[in-house]
Amino acid sequence: MDLNKKDITKVLETITAPGEGKSLVESGAVKNIVTFDKEVVVDVTISNPTLQAKKKIEIEIMKAIHSQIDQKIDVKVNVTAIVPTKEVKLKENSIPGIKNIIAIASGKGGVGKSTITANMAVSLQKMGFKVGILDADVYGPSIHLMFDVPNAKPLSVEIDGRSKMKPIESYGVKILSLGFFTNANQAVIWRGAIASKALNQMIFDAHWGELDFLLIDLPPGTGDIHLSIVQAVAITGVVIVSTPQAIALADAKKGVAMFKQEDINVPVLGIVENMSYFTPAELPNNKYYIFGKDGAKNLAKDIETAFLGEVPLVQSIREAGDIGHPVALQDNTPLENAFSEIAKNALTQLVKRNNDLPPTEVVRITTMSGCSTK
Repeated sequence: MDLNKKDITKVLETITAPGEGKSLVESGAVKNIVTFDKEVVVDVTISNPTLQAKKKIEIEIMKAIHSQIDQKIDVKVNVTAIVPTKEVKLKENSIPGIKNIIAIASGKGGVGKSTITANMAVSLQKMGFKVGILDADVYGPSIHLMFDVPNAKPLSVEIDGRSKMKPIESYGVKILSLGFFTNANQAVIWRGAIASKALNQMIFDAHWGELDFLLIDLPPGTGDIHLSIVQAVAITGVVIVSTPQAIALADAKKGVAMFKQEDINVPVLGIVENMSYFTPAELPNNKYYIFGKDGAKNLAKDIETAFLGEVPLVQSIREAGDIGHPVALQDNTPLENAFSEIAKNALTQLVKRNNDLPPTEVVRITTMSGCSTK
């Protein structure tokens, strides 16, 4: 017999969601159903994280499908627990002297988010703006390395009777990173509350002075640190970084969805495509689209946001980051022009955002599933 989602949905309507008093379908616990010939895959979320509860719902679904449709069907059930968590938040406050806060985010790691952050900061600084970077990638900080200050230690300064951290300045950009306070040879193994407290100190116990832009280099993904940041400060806008391949774009789309979520509502300024193409030195007029072509550009169009620009896959970008000398520092090179164009496009979207939209609000998020109140 041929299976279809409608048949499976009817079966799942007969199973009660744990602790809900409603069926799996009515409660919204069923997230996806896929059928292939005589195979069925069902994705379900429940609020009980115990192994016993997961196994129980898995067995109930398998039994129901076998008894009501066909005993020979190959059934696979993926059960995910989404449970409320204690609110992990930073001190709600504004940062005196900072005009715009721009988060740089990515759906997945390895797409060059920190590289884009560093070179955007340099490009903005070269335009005459006062710029700072907060490296919020608490488990893998790298901004201090990219700006050639790996061993620097922020000093304490007295401001209005209070002792505050003075950010490290390199190439005209003010920087605070957990890399200044941790051992380079040790892994950072912190729970969310501890990581949030560390960020709290770098944001509010620092003397940033007057800044036109504070760029926040977020960790990859859509997790606890992201929620903590939007609880702490009003993000003016976010820039999403992706590479062209489908798997990176799928994760980038999730990142956009998080910031566009109604109860977070941080404007997305646009998408930057990194590693767009490869041009070998011996064939300077050739472009090889190793990871696909125009992926981020098409995504920007699909989700109705701006495409801010593309950066090629070039060895000198990696080398510049490794030696702590961002490639945007070089004048009148194709790469400097590429990052300058991205910064200018981001500025254009920022001006439009500030003219058309009200200021972003700090939000309170009390569960990992995203339920929140303003």
